[in-house]
Amino acid sequence: MACKVAHGLEGDDWWHVVRTIGSGAGLDEPGGIFPDNFMAWQPVYSRQCILCSDRTKEGLLPHCVYNCPAKALSYGDPDDPQSEFSLRKNVLEERGFTVYQLPAWERSHPGVFYATKG
Repeated sequence: MACKVAHGLEGDDWWHVVRTIGSGAGLDEPGGIFPDNFMAWQPVYSRQCILCSDRTKEGLLPHCVYNCPAKALSYGDPDDPQSEFSLRKNVLEERGFTVYQLPAWERSHPGVFYATKG
């Protein structure tokens, strides 16, 4: 919603969507069998996403990163080993996470990386 509100997007216009990862039976339904249920969410950024270039040029974070209540998003230059992104990526990989980009057929934004464990 931070993206939609900040950029004044109308109706069904979204620059990213959030997928629910669970049973696949419906929106926000957990997977697994009780008591071992699981649920996760994955934001998928479209090629329309501009990573809030007006903000990042001024040294500010994109709206989605700034407003994420769980602080699950990071922003920075992946080629700069001291950027917030690179430092976070290193910590996640040390903890056993795999950091990856979505395949080209997803038509997602090329500068977005994801992390998953397992």
